Parts: sequence; C-alpha cells; structure tokens
Amino acid sequence: MSVAGFKKQFYKASQLVSEKVGGAEGTKLDEDFKDLEKKADITSRAVLDVITKTSEYLQPNPTARAKLTMLNTVSKIRGQVNSPGYPQSEGLLGESMVKFGREMGDDTNFGGALLDVGESMKRLAEVKDSLDIDVKQNFIDPLQAIADKDIKDIQHHLKKLEGRRLDLDYKKKRQGKIPDEEFRQALEKFHESKELAEVSMHNLLETDVSGSALFNHGSP
Repeated sequence: MSVAGFKKQFYKASQLVSEKVGGAEGTKLDEDFKDLEKKADITSRAVLDVITKTSEYLQPNPTARAKLTMLNTVSKIRGQVNSPGYPQSEGLLGESMVKFGREMGDDTNFGGALLDVGESMKRLAEVKDSLDIDVKQNFIDPLQAIADKDIKDIQHHLKKLEGRRLDLDYKKKRQGKIPDEEFRQALEKFHESKELAEVSMHNLLETDVSGSALFNHGSP
C-alpha cells in the first residue's frame, strides 16, 4: 500500500474511533431518511431476488440459464435469432421421439405415438421459447435496468454519504482547532450527499410504481 493510501485508511479508522469515543454526539440521520432508506433497501432486495428467481423459473438448468441471461431479445424480435440459444428440454424430448418414431415407422403403434407426441413436444418447446423471450424482454430486462442504474446509484450515494458523515463528525469534534470554513465545507458536503441519496431512493420507489405494470403485461 502506498503512503497516501495508508494515510487515507488511517484517517478513516481515526474517524470511526473518534465517533465511538467521547466528544460531540455523532451526526444522526432523521427518521424520514431512515424510513426512506428502509423502503429503498426492501425494494432493491426484491428487484434483485425476483430477477434471480424468475430466471431460475424459466430455466432451472444453470448452464442454460446463463445463456438466457445473454439472450438478445431485440434480435429475436427482429427475426435475427431463431431460438433463445439453448435447447428446451421439451424440444430435446420431442426430437428424440420423432427420430425413433420415424425409424420405427408410423405404421406401428409405438412409432406412430412417438411421432405424434414428439411433434407436440417440439411445438411446446417453441411456445416456451416465445415465453422466455417475452418474459425476459418485458419483465427481467426492465428490472435489470433498475438494478444496473437506480440501485447502483443508491449504493454509490449512500456510501459517499457515510464517508462524509464520518468526516463531518471528525471535524465537529475538532471545532476550535480547525478553521471554521473547513467545518462549514464538511457540513455542506454532508447535506449535499444526503440530498443526492434521498433523490436516488425516491427515483427507485417512483420507478417501482410504473414498473408494477410489468405484472399486468398482456392483460386485456
């Protein structure tokens, strides 16, 4: 670790120690902010968990599920891709039935049954392909966009807010020993980060309202 990096870590550690040992009371976040943070946290965890569980529901096989994650729904809609990129289990079963049904011949009872059921299973695989594409485009992708932007924004602003809160508390305990301007700047930066964190959390909760329409996709 460089000297500058060591000093930075030592500074943070000293802030944490000074917050817990004597001196002025640490800066507290108001109840409205804590309530907002709690709601944003629950919403964030719900979004991330639903994305995971929905993908697992569509494709229990982990290898195929990885391919589902990489699925380009835009290309599928434009007709540039003929399948999601992985074989549906129904399709594999259907192909096996059709293959051996043809070898046996449809003039035999078992061969004819295999052909009929096999073709039905292949059609079912096509339906599941369409379902996977539809759910990913209209449900998973919008939730993933929220996770990639709104939730990451919240994490960034809350982390920055905590750093500035510690910095403010450290300088609050040193009032009279540091220039007033230094303390004022720390206070302004704290309030700036608090406001940015509040805005980012409100954005997530408001997005969740419009995102609820995803559950009604395809409803009459």
